[in-house]
Amino acid sequence: MLNTALRLAALAAIFAPGLALAQSKQDFTLVNRTGYQIDEVYVGPVSSSEWGKDVMGKDAIDDGESADISFQGGGGCKWDIRVVYNDGDAAEFHNVNLCDITKVSLFWNRKAGTTRAVAE
Repeated sequence: MLNTALRLAALAAIFAPGLALAQSKQDFTLVNRTGYQIDEVYVGPVSSSEWGKDVMGKDAIDDGESADISFQGGGGCKWDIRVVYNDGDAAEFHNVNLCDITKVSLFWNRKAGTTRAVAE
């Protein structure tokens, strides 16, 4: 019994860092270059129509600032991102591969009236 418990503990020690790394692989830095404050950020799986909770909590991202976005998303690399500005307007970005990038910068195009995302 003790031998089995030791084996299970050893296996957990070997695989736990890999599981943590897989979960954090989807985390990214969001850079706000829109000219507006971002009050809310949502990250949801592409297969869902629900956004869930604001991953920013009570924080906001001022123009020219950035924030590290961490979330418990489970498996998969493709996610949808929604940001809500302090005036209530929102922008959505679909099918973002968060496994391949570490930074998303948002820019507001005044002429077109749209926000674009640049992934790095």
